[in-house]
Amino acid sequence: MTESVHLAEPEAAAPPAATAAARSIYITSPEGDTGKSTVALGVLDHLTRKAQRVGVFRPVARSGDARDYVLELLLAHDGVDLAYELCVGVTYEQVHEDPEQALADIVAKYHEVARHCDVVVVVGTDYTDVAGPTELYYNARIAANLGAPVLLVVSGDGRSPDEVRQVVGVAIGEMRTHHAQVIGIVANRCATADLARVRAALSGPAPVWTIPEEPFLFAPTVGALMTAVEGRLVIGDEELLSRETLDVQVGAMSFEHLLDRLSDGAVVITPGDRYDILLGLLTAHAANGFPSLAGIILNGGYYPPASVARLVESLGQRLPIIRTDLGTFRTASAAALTRGRLSADSQRKIDTALALFENHVDGAALLNALDVPRTEVVTPLMFEYNLLDRARADRRHIVMPEGADDRILRAASSLLQRQVADLTLLGDEVAIRTRATELGLNIDEAKIIDPRSGALHEQFAKAYTALRAHKGMTLERAREIVASVSYFGTMMVGLGLADGMVSGAMHTTAHTIKPSFEIIKTIPGVSVVSSVFLMCMTDRVLVYGDCAVNPDPTAEQLADIAISSAETAAQFGIEPRIAMLSYSTGESAGGADVDKVRTATELVRSRRPDLIIEGPIQYDAAVDASVAATKMPDSLVAGRATVFIFPDLNTGNNTYKAVQRSSGAIAIGPILQGLRKPVNDLSRGANVQDIVNTVAFTAIQAQALRAQSQHTLEQTS
Repeated sequence: MTESVHLAEPEAAAPPAATAAARSIYITSPEGDTGKSTVALGVLDHLTRKAQRVGVFRPVARSGDARDYVLELLLAHDGVDLAYELCVGVTYEQVHEDPEQALADIVAKYHEVARHCDVVVVVGTDYTDVAGPTELYYNARIAANLGAPVLLVVSGDGRSPDEVRQVVGVAIGEMRTHHAQVIGIVANRCATADLARVRAALSGPAPVWTIPEEPFLFAPTVGALMTAVEGRLVIGDEELLSRETLDVQVGAMSFEHLLDRLSDGAVVITPGDRYDILLGLLTAHAANGFPSLAGIILNGGYYPPASVARLVESLGQRLPIIRTDLGTFRTASAAALTRGRLSADSQRKIDTALALFENHVDGAALLNALDVPRTEVVTPLMFEYNLLDRARADRRHIVMPEGADDRILRAASSLLQRQVADLTLLGDEVAIRTRATELGLNIDEAKIIDPRSGALHEQFAKAYTALRAHKGMTLERAREIVASVSYFGTMMVGLGLADGMVSGAMHTTAHTIKPSFEIIKTIPGVSVVSSVFLMCMTDRVLVYGDCAVNPDPTAEQLADIAISSAETAAQFGIEPRIAMLSYSTGESAGGADVDKVRTATELVRSRRPDLIIEGPIQYDAAVDASVAATKMPDSLVAGRATVFIFPDLNTGNNTYKAVQRSSGAIAIGPILQGLRKPVNDLSRGANVQDIVNTVAFTAIQAQALRAQSQHTLEQTS
C-alpha cells in the first residue's frame, strides 16, 4: 500500500508570509533524471523578474574535480551575480564522513548566500552517489533546516499516471516525516498525451504542473560524442562541435541503404576505410533537399589516404569529421551511452527549457506561494524580461532583412522558441536554413523570402514606382531598388505584410532607415523622425533623446522630439517627466542655445498641456534631488526626470555614451520614433541579446501604433 493517500489530505498549512522560509525555495526530486535543472532554471528566470537580488545554492555538489554543471548553468543566468565557491555547500564525501556535520555546514553556508540575496533557489542532489531513499531523506532534512518550502519534481518518463502518483505519494510522505513542506509538484518528462491525466491523478492540496518530454534537452553535442569515443577533429569547423546530435547511425552497410536512414542532426559512425561512404555522406550533406548532418565519426583507426583526404578537404565542408581508434562496437556503444544535458553553453537548450516552463507552469502562482515581495527597483534584467513578456502577450510580425548573419539566426531561434514574435527573414532560403541547421538552431517557424525574385518582388516594384512617380521613378529602376533587403523589408511594413522591421547588423544606419522616409513616412503632426535610448541604470530606466538622428534640431523639431519621446516612454511603462536640457536652469542665463530650449519647452506645453515638462534645466538638477531642491524646489520634474531631451546630437550622443561607460548602464536602442510604422536600426556590433531586445521593443511599438489606429477608427466611425 502506497502513501499516495496523503495527496488528498489538506493538513499542512503554508508558513507565515514573513518567515525566512518564504524567501527561498528548495527544488528536489526522489530520483535522478527528472529534468530538475529545467525546472530550476524556469523558477530562477521568473524570480529574477520580481526580485532584485536572486541567489542560487547547491547544498551537496557533485564530487570530483569537475565543477557542478547545474550550478554553473544557474550562475550563468543574467540575474545572478555570485561566485561559484560561495554557492556550494558540501560534497558527497563530506556527507559520507559525517552527515550531521555536513548538514551543519550546509545550513551555515546557505545563510552566507542568503545574506547577499532577497531570495534563493536551492537545488537538491542529483542521485549520482547515495541510494534513492537515503538521499531523499537527506534532502528533506536539508529543506527543513533551511526553512525552505519544497517544489517536488518527479519524472513521468515511461510511467502511467497512477505510477507517477505512487512516486509522489512516497516522496511527500518522506518530506512530511522530516518536517519539510511541499508547496508544489512538477511532473516532468511526461508523455504529451498523458499531461492532463497525470495532473488529475496528482490533484490535492499542493498545486500540480505537468511538463512534456522534450528529447532535444537530452541530446548530446557532437563535441560530447567526440570525447566519449576518444576522438579528435581532423576536418571541419570546431564551432560546429557544439551542435546537438539528434540521432546516431552506424554506416557499415551500402551507401544506398544508409542514405534512406539519414536525418537532420544525425552523426554517422563509419569505418575509416569506407571512403565510398565518407564521400557519399559529404555529398548528401551538401545537396539541397537532403538531411543536414551534425558530424561523421571515422572509427577503427583508419583514415583516407592522401589522395582521398585531399578530395575531402577540397569540398570545403564545415561538417566536423572525427577520427577515433576505437572499433565499431565500442564507438557505437560509447555514443549510445552519451547523454546530453542542459548547460550554459547551449542557448537553444536554454530557450527550449524556458519555453517549456513558461508554457506549462504557472510561474506567477508559484511565486505567489513563495510570497516574494516585488521590489520597487527596476533592474536592467527586469526591464528586458518585461519587454519580452509584453511582446509575447500580443505577437506581432517583424521582418529581419539580414537573414545571412549568424547573430540574426541565433536571435531568431531564441525569439521563435520563446514565442516573442512572428518572423520573416530575407535572403536565400536554402542557404539560410542550411546555415541555421549547421549552427544547431531551430528557425522552422520563420518565413524566408528572397527579395530578388518571386511575386512580391514585382508587386513591390510596381507599388514603389507609383509611390515615387513624382520623382520620375521607372519600373525598371524600381525593380533594382526593391531587390535591396532594406527596401524590400520596408515595403513589407509599408504595405502591411509585416508590423515592423529590425535591421542594421550588417548595414549602415542610412541603409536601414532611408527607405522608411520614402515609404512609411512620419506620423501626421510630427515633423521629424528622431530616436531615443532606453538607459537601464542599476535601479531604474531613463529615456534619452535624440542621441542618434538629428544633428541640430530647431525649437519646433525639439518640441516634436520631446513629445515623441514621452509617448515612447509611456509605451514602455515609464511615467514621462520631461527635462529639456541646457547649460542653464530656469531663468539663470540667456543666449541662442538656451532660448531654443526655452521656446521648445513652451511649444510642448501649448501642444500637450497634459505632459509634465521642465526646461531649460541642467542635467544635475534634472536627475539629483539634492541639487533640484536648491535650483528648482517647486518643480515636478527636477530631481525626478525620466525623459531627458538633449539640445543637439553632439551633446546627446556623447552623454549617453559617457553614462553608459562610466555607470555600467545598459543602453537599449536607438529606438526610432515618429514613423507611422516601426523600423529600428541595430548597431553593427550588436550581440544576440541586443537583437532580441530590439525585436521585442519593435513589436511593442507596433502594438501601440495598432491600438492608436483602432482607437482613431472607432472615434471617426
